[in-house]
Amino acid sequence: MRFKGGPTMTSPWVSTARTDQWASRRSSHIARRRTIGALALLSALVVTGDAAAQGPAAPAVTVSAPLQREVVEYDEFTGQFAAVESVELRSRVSGYLQSHHFEEGQIVKKGDLLFVIDPRPFEAAVASARAQLGQAEARVELANRQLARAAQLRERDFVAASAYDERVQEQRVSVASVEIAKAAVRTAELDLEFSRILAPVGGRIGRREVSDGNLVSGGAGSGNTLLTTIVSIDPIYFVFDLSEGDFTAYQRAVQSGKLQSTRDSVPVFARLRDEPEWPREGKLNFVDNQVNRSAGTIRARAVFPNADGFLTPGQFGRIRLPGSEPYKALLIPDSAILTDQSQKIVMVVGADGTVSAKMVRPGPIYDGLRIIRSGLTPDDKVIINGLVRARPGGKVTPQPGEIKGAGERRPG
Repeated sequence: MRFKGGPTMTSPWVSTARTDQWASRRSSHIARRRTIGALALLSALVVTGDAAAQGPAAPAVTVSAPLQREVVEYDEFTGQFAAVESVELRSRVSGYLQSHHFEEGQIVKKGDLLFVIDPRPFEAAVASARAQLGQAEARVELANRQLARAAQLRERDFVAASAYDERVQEQRVSVASVEIAKAAVRTAELDLEFSRILAPVGGRIGRREVSDGNLVSGGAGSGNTLLTTIVSIDPIYFVFDLSEGDFTAYQRAVQSGKLQSTRDSVPVFARLRDEPEWPREGKLNFVDNQVNRSAGTIRARAVFPNADGFLTPGQFGRIRLPGSEPYKALLIPDSAILTDQSQKIVMVVGADGTVSAKMVRPGPIYDGLRIIRSGLTPDDKVIINGLVRARPGGKVTPQPGEIKGAGERRPG
C-alpha cells in the first residue's frame, strides 16, 4: 500500500515469514554440528578404551647371545725395564785423565777404547821393574857359580859345612828375588794396561763424569773416581713384583696341572703406557727364592728382545702372564653387567619377551669384553642395549644385535 508523498512500507506479515525461515535454518545447522561432535567423541572414547584394554607398547631392547671364544686369561702387573748388564766405569789406577774416545750416549762395543790416563809414569815403572828383574837374574847367576865352587871345595873338605850351607841359602834367596822381580814387572805392565780404559760390556754409554785433564783416583778402595756408566740394551729385563696371594694362586694352578710352572720359560707380553696392545713378547726367566716379609711380595723377572734399542732401562711398563690354559669362554660387554651390592647381574630376555635377571661371576677383560665364568649359557639372550627400559618380570620387544671384540670393532 503506497501513500502519496511518503516512503514505501513493507507488510509486517512478509518480514515475519523471512525471520522464521532464517531461524529454522540456523537451528538445523546447530543440530547437525552437535550430531557430528557427539559421533567424534564417541569414536575417541572407543579408541581410548581399546588402547587401555591392550596396555602400553613393550619397549624395544637389543639382545644377543654371549660371544663364545677360546681364550687364555691373563694377569697384569706393573714393573720396570732393567739392563741385563750395568757397569759403573772406574779407573783401576790413579793418574791424570789424558783423553776420551767416545760420544756421550752412543752405543759402544765390548773392548772399545773409552779413556786414556797419562801412561808415562806407568811406562817408567815397567822399565824400572824390568831392570830390577835383570839385577835379580844376575844375582842368581853369581849365586849359582859360588855354590858350584863351594860344592867342589866341600868334596875335598877345604870348606866348612857351614860355609857351604850359606852358599846354598844365598842361591835360593837369589832365585826367589827373581820371582819377586817378575811379579813386579807383571804388576807394572798391568798398571800400564789399565791406563787404557776399555768398555767391559757392550751397550749405551752415559755422560762423562770427569773432564780431560783431571786427576782420577784408582785402586781397589771405595774412593776411586766414577768416570761413566754403561748399560746393555739388547736383550733387556722387565722386573716386577707379585703379591703373595697371586703367587700362591699360581702355585695351586701349577700343582693341579692347570698351568705351566712360573719358574719355567713361560711366554709373557709387555707394553708401554701409550701402547694399547701387547706388541712385545718375552720369556719369564726368574722368580725369587723367598717372599719379602715386609712387603708380602715376591720378585719376578722376564727378558725381552730389544734389537732396535727402543726400550730403555728404568722405563715403567705393564706385563701380563697367562693365568690359565686355553679354554672356551663366554664374553659380553661390560656395559651389560649391572651391580646389586656385591652381586653382578645380567638381564636376559625369554622367548615370550619377559625380562629376567641372572647372577653371574665375571672374570677379567679379554679383547675389550668381560669373561663370564658362570651364570650364563650360550643360548641366553643378553640385553646389550636399552637396559634402562628393562625391568625383571616386565615385557620388552627384543631386537637382534651382535657382540664383537675390540679387534673386530676396529675399522680396516
